[in-house]
Amino acid sequence: MHGMKRACESLLSAYLKTFPCVALLGVRQSGKTTLLDTLGTGWRRFDLERRADYAMISRDPDAFFRVNTKRVSIDEAQVLPEIFPALRVAIDARRAEKGRFVITGSSSPALLRSVSESLAGRVGIIEMSPFSWDEVTRTSGRDSFLHRLQDRKAGAADTIEGLKPRGGLARAHDFWFRGGYPEPWLNSEDSFRTHWVEQYIQTYLFRDVKRLFPGLDDVRFRRFLEMLGGLSGRVLNYAEVARALGVSQPTVADWFDIAHGTFIWRKIPAYSKNVMKRTVKHPRGYLRDSGLLHALLRIPDTDALLSHPQMGSSWEGMVVEEVLRRLRTLGVAHEYSYFRTGAGAEVDLVLEGNFGRVAMEIKHNSTVGGRDLRGLRDFVAEHKARLGVVINNDVAPRLYEENLIGLPFTYL
Repeated sequence: MHGMKRACESLLSAYLKTFPCVALLGVRQSGKTTLLDTLGTGWRRFDLERRADYAMISRDPDAFFRVNTKRVSIDEAQVLPEIFPALRVAIDARRAEKGRFVITGSSSPALLRSVSESLAGRVGIIEMSPFSWDEVTRTSGRDSFLHRLQDRKAGAADTIEGLKPRGGLARAHDFWFRGGYPEPWLNSEDSFRTHWVEQYIQTYLFRDVKRLFPGLDDVRFRRFLEMLGGLSGRVLNYAEVARALGVSQPTVADWFDIAHGTFIWRKIPAYSKNVMKRTVKHPRGYLRDSGLLHALLRIPDTDALLSHPQMGSSWEGMVVEEVLRRLRTLGVAHEYSYFRTGAGAEVDLVLEGNFGRVAMEIKHNSTVGGRDLRGLRDFVAEHKARLGVVINNDVAPRLYEENLIGLPFTYL
């Protein structure tokens, strides 16, 4: 995996030509620092977790930017919140000049708020994730369903005609089991993965979260993190989780916000537009990396995963994250939600953007019957969706109906 081209490199290059500053935000150890090495010659990199760099910049951020006026990258910017007002002043001094600064940050809900408030209109934000399916198969940039989806004139048949798979099912299952964090890909031994995940959780909890929230009950929050494995894919009931942990419901709501804001948990809101039927209003969520999920659930290998009670929700979460991750990499603005009625009709993912409204149902099965399409078909008709998609493990894409298609994950 050394030398792997990241899918967001093209977006980074485009943003450097558009904005004075680019922010790479994402979970720790997703490859942000490595991506900085692709910026080319002439760039100076400072790491705010390195004491010498922190001391130099924190002493007088304004003076630092008066001296270092361009081609400066700053790693782990959340460590020094005072940097953002100074960066805004430095940008405004030469407002028309593009591509001057790149900052990175991990595990900080306040970081995005600081970037949005201090650098509004001056910064392009890229969410950096662990490896995606197209990255591990080295097929980034290839013609894809999500590329074609951006063309509103493309019909259902147009979005799948001539698509090529990125790999076989066995390789897709391996990616699903291992997740996308780079380190377990570089060392695939089971013992390394087990130890790495344990150390990663410890680092996340005690280095990142505790630093951001010093009053946090770390014992109960650690239990909460372990519970996320069992909650992944479920509609969330904060009251039940609060009772299990012995804390208040508002505390649990705050903890879910922390997990979502630090990029390890994906909260999916309930769909609420033009709803005529009684629908579920609670959010649902997923651990964003399937490898981390499987480690928390103590699933040792792919065979055990395929027989595990949470196999279906794990597959669903991996596919949801892959779709949302790839849309961000393409720079496609979108909103996402899920839909579920009180009677049990459900759509796993509803996407909305300039490309229209698209409903997705996710199945691990290879075959999809008429009954499986009923809820998706009804949603597409009632909510005037452009397209309904079943992401599955079929051998090839299929056109089920005029605006309903089947898309194997390997073709995504």
